[in-house]
Amino acid sequence: MKNYSNIIALVFSFLIVHGTLSAGEVAGYLFVTFKSESTPMTEQVYFALSEDGRHWEALNDTKPVLVSDLGEKGVRDPYLIRSHDNTKFFLIATDLSINLNHDWSRAVRSGSHCIVIWETSDLVNWSAPRLVEVAPEDAGCTWAPEVIYDSENGEYLVFWASTTGRDEFRKHRIWAARTKDFVAFGEPFIFIEKPTTIIDTTIVQDSGNYYRFTKDEKFKAITMEVAPELKGPWSEIDDFSLARLRGYEGPECYMLEPATGSKPATWCLILDNYAKHRGYQPYITHDLASGHFEPLEGFQMPFQFRHGSVMPLTEAEYQRVKNAY
Repeated sequence: MKNYSNIIALVFSFLIVHGTLSAGEVAGYLFVTFKSESTPMTEQVYFALSEDGRHWEALNDTKPVLVSDLGEKGVRDPYLIRSHDNTKFFLIATDLSINLNHDWSRAVRSGSHCIVIWETSDLVNWSAPRLVEVAPEDAGCTWAPEVIYDSENGEYLVFWASTTGRDEFRKHRIWAARTKDFVAFGEPFIFIEKPTTIIDTTIVQDSGNYYRFTKDEKFKAITMEVAPELKGPWSEIDDFSLARLRGYEGPECYMLEPATGSKPATWCLILDNYAKHRGYQPYITHDLASGHFEPLEGFQMPFQFRHGSVMPLTEAEYQRVKNAY
């Protein structure tokens, strides 16, 4: 019994250090998203809650919770992460308003070099937004930023898609920079290079491996890769069952059920079917390493979510957010 207790303590300590929740702590999920380009206010940050990760309820009377009046005065593709020490949360987003700046060519070639950042200790009282320049000097844009904690180096890896003037903005690559505090960032570097344009990368960790989903613009499809470490080597999962889907972007992946015994965790992968204006479509797997996903039935959204992210909440966090909004 003493050894068993020690193991439990070690596991709990690992979860706290890495800013995640244990299975028994998860009481619901928070979805952060934006709505559309139809008005300046629809390109801001909206919240939705779910107890099961499948049925979502809009918060704040379906009005934005966070609004940026900085930079391009709009935010898209919000991503929310719990800090590695469980003391705060950081929300990062694309500094872009297509409603106010209708020219997509301009957005690709002479857009913002910054991301918008908010932080909070309780998901209710948020800091003012701040702009932080992360992209290289010749970047044409800084799109869909996401972040993962790199426990090996004790810092966060923030990554996004940028075109650059060095190749006349011919394609997007995934760039990255490192930070410990979301204030000071290291020099940007190319994180993913492919023969053609790639955007919208997301990364999750499961059973000692990292899994990476990315939109390949050549086929307008999602790719899936695996690596033992963030620095790689990364290899494509050839049997990824959704590889032939066309017209999808904004992949996000989150755990629905933890692993138990010999049973792997259950994961939900959501893909934005932008080509048919259907919004996020959910897929489920009971073995992430296999790359085999099936459509998930009964997924309900109060409005058409756009590129955003999902984060698990404790019971206290869930109730606090629900009561506040």
